[in-house]
Amino acid sequence: MSVLPLVFTSGWASGINAYAVILLLGVSGAAGLSDEVPEALQRTDVLVVAGVLFLCEVVADKIPYVDSVWDAVHTVVRPLSGAVVAALLAGGSGSLPELAAAAVGGSTALVSHLVKAGTRMAVNTSPEPFSNIGVSVAEDLGVAAVIVFAVFHPVAAAVVAGALLLAGIAVVALLASRIRRFLRRRARRREARRPAGTAGYRPPG
Repeated sequence: MSVLPLVFTSGWASGINAYAVILLLGVSGAAGLSDEVPEALQRTDVLVVAGVLFLCEVVADKIPYVDSVWDAVHTVVRPLSGAVVAALLAGGSGSLPELAAAAVGGSTALVSHLVKAGTRMAVNTSPEPFSNIGVSVAEDLGVAAVIVFAVFHPVAAAVVAGALLLAGIAVVALLASRIRRFLRRRARRREARRPAGTAGYRPPG
């Protein structure tokens, strides 16, 4: 059976939380739940490092604006991780060229990461922190559920991941449109509040 569905799903999840993907796949392979997980992901040192970084992400991802900085740093990390995990999965199965798998996993992770980062930037405009925490928890649970599902039903999980990716793109586009309208309305209100005769005035120098 082709490993492509698992490659796609792991790429989507890596764009949201790369460390959770490595940790969950590694544990499932070490526990004998999946024959598709390569030995490299099951190593104890890999699992320990992934676990520590996962805990760091869990904390950073729930603090407004800190999560945006974390996302910016991981613009390279998540797609690269998605590509490496995909290549390892392909190399272990032999059903898909490693370079093709890396391209699928890395590009999917990049799109997923951009969706996550865009959503968080919009959520951070909210004056209260609970929206940010709620979105972060939903992402963590979603990644865990889809990856575990993919271990047992890779094709169905890939369909779910694809649907979530498309939905995320649509949400980001909608949020971006609303934010632009909000900024335009605020600019018009500020212009209207200026005293008569000062509209369009810019101080010298």
